[in-house]
Parts: sequence; structure tokens; C-alpha cells
Amino acid sequence: MKRTRFARRGGLTQDAALLTRLATGLAESASRIEDQYWESRLTDQVGRLLADRNEDALNAALDHLWREDAPAYDELADFIEAGVECSTASQAGREWDTVLFAAPLLAWSRFTIPAGPIPAPLLATLKVHLSAHAFAANVRLAVADYLFSPDQLPRSYVETHDLADELGKAAQAGKDVKLETGAMAPTTSFLSDTRYLIGIAMAPRGQAMFRWQEDDGSREHVAKQWQVQGGAALGTLMQGCAFELLSPNAFHSACRDADRASRAYSLRASVSFLEATLNVKPSGLRAIIAPFHDKELEEYRVGFATTDSGDIVHGVVWALLGAEDEESDVAGEIEGILRECGVTDILMLDHRMPMEYCDDCGAPMYPDPDGQPVHAELPENTDQPPAHLH
Repeated sequence: MKRTRFARRGGLTQDAALLTRLATGLAESASRIEDQYWESRLTDQVGRLLADRNEDALNAALDHLWREDAPAYDELADFIEAGVECSTASQAGREWDTVLFAAPLLAWSRFTIPAGPIPAPLLATLKVHLSAHAFAANVRLAVADYLFSPDQLPRSYVETHDLADELGKAAQAGKDVKLETGAMAPTTSFLSDTRYLIGIAMAPRGQAMFRWQEDDGSREHVAKQWQVQGGAALGTLMQGCAFELLSPNAFHSACRDADRASRAYSLRASVSFLEATLNVKPSGLRAIIAPFHDKELEEYRVGFATTDSGDIVHGVVWALLGAEDEESDVAGEIEGILRECGVTDILMLDHRMPMEYCDDCGAPMYPDPDGQPVHAELPENTDQPPAHLH
């Protein structure tokens, strides 16, 4: 499953009903020749709805299939994402494949994590490293001159498609995209968060797009080289931050990769932050892990205390992603990461806790050793960081 969806009232429109029928046909197909038929029709229908800016039909079809037919939901989600981020272009008699990509960055800091315009010299350097280490030969790039926070990413399929169109035109013109910063949403301040470099790549039709597609390339090498070379370049922008670069990839896949990786990163950042702020070794910390439910299990929350006090000084939210549910060993994964960080005093609570938030500041409530949801508060004699880990 790609993401959690929420039911909407009302029947399906004609456009949404056609989408569900085509996706169901593809999910039930038993041959490659039948696959091609459904795929061609789905591609055309999704492309038409995006061109018409008909976001409602796309979401209505996804909502219906989420409840009724998981395999068909996956097929439709894949085709909508492909319609948003992938296209073809013609220029000077040559055909090109294009893909909208994102290069995520995980960071934590006691100060503000940068988000905003990227200086032109740094953007040029980043493009050089992307071309050399992440993308195949003969690929053209156009990159937005902005380091996006999660609050500033496109909020819909149509908005994302618009950004891809703008970047595609820039790539054909050999330029980058300068965004109007005044139109960007404000960035919420967190101790640990994600940032995104977003661009578009154009490859000659049928040729490799990413470096790992080439005969002498590999995903592992791309990840290592981009982390080293891209990280060195971004260090000038990310002063006062610890950060880690993830491999550039197609937009939606890269965002999911970042969501998944950010959970473990936030735990490790918590331990490092508390060690420095409270002057306590990881072995002097206590972690309380509990499942939090609405109608069903939504997330785990981890409250941190010191071993000599039951007061919760910090917390982390570990959201469930994809197909994770109560049968998944998420709590065991969290415990394993904490032990890798040196935290040995771990309390695992197994009773249902409500999705409670602070009425004053909106911060999540975290489990304490008595199994109660409480507000996380650092001791008064420590410098206050941003509200909580993202």
C-alpha cells in the first residue's frame, strides 16, 4: 500500500468509475498482452485527468479501491504517480524521457534547519555532482533553486504535475527554475526533519536515466558518492546541522524512502541530542515505547526519560507506513535501533493509548513509565530546542 487514505462520501463520477475499472482489469490480468491493453488505457485516462486538473476523480478512485481492492489500488497509485512524474518530450527532432526526481536530506540541529533559496553557485555545484554520480551519461538536468521542507512540497497530484511541467520546460531551455519564495508555505521548526532538492532529468528515449542503470553502475555506489560529494557541497548551507543525504530517485519513491528513513534517523538524533543537552550517556537514558491508536493502530511513540527520573524529557513519533499494522514487529525494530544507540533501559508498553496532543501547543503526548500520555519537557536549566522531533 502506498499511503493511508480516508473515506469520502458520495458515489463515483464517470471518470473515477472508469479509473477503477481499468485498474481492476490490470490487477486481474493474466497475460502480458492483456497488461499492455489496460496499461495503455490507464496511461491515457490518468494523463487526461491531470491535464484537466481533475484531482477529485483521481482521489475518489483511489479512495474506493483502498477500501475494496488492494491490488487494483496499488496499480492505480503507480499509474497516477507515473503520470505525474514521468513524461516524454520532443526537441530538435529527438525524443526524450523525463522524470521528476527528489534528493532527500535528513538533518537534525538544535538550531534552525535551513530551508529556502539555494545560492546559484551552490546549485551549479550540486548539478555537477548529480550529473557525475547519480544520473547516466547524456542526461540533462533542471533543478529548482530551493531546498524544500515537508511543509513546502506540492500538496496534490496536480500541483506536483505543474512543478514537473515547469522543470521540464526549463530543462529543454537549458535553465533551472527560480521559485517565488513569497508563495512558499512557512516551515515548522523541528529538531529533526527532512529537506528535499527537486529537479527533472531528461534522457534520450530508451536510454539509461540513472547512474545505476549503466553497466558499470550500482545503487550502492551512487548512494556513497552522492553522500560524500553532495554532502561536502551542501555543508556550506547546512551549518550547525548533522545531516545525511539519501539517493536521488523518482519523486514519489524518494519521498517514501525519506519518510521511512527519517524514523530511525529521528531516534538516533534524539539520543545524540539528549546526550549533549543533558550531559548523560545513552546508558543513562530510559525509553518508553507504546502503541497509539485512533480507530486502529496509527503510530508508536517513544518517550525519553533519564534512568534516575520518570519525567519525560523528549519524545519521538514513529508513524506506521505502507502495509505496517499490528502484526508488524515495529516495536522490535524501534527497540533494536535504540540498543544500537546504546540505550539499554527500554520499557515496552502493550496497551492501547489514545492519540492525544497538548491542548496549548499541539505537540504529541508521549508515554511515561506509568503508562500515561504526558507532555515532554526538558529540565528548566537546559536550552530549549524546537518543540519536538519530526
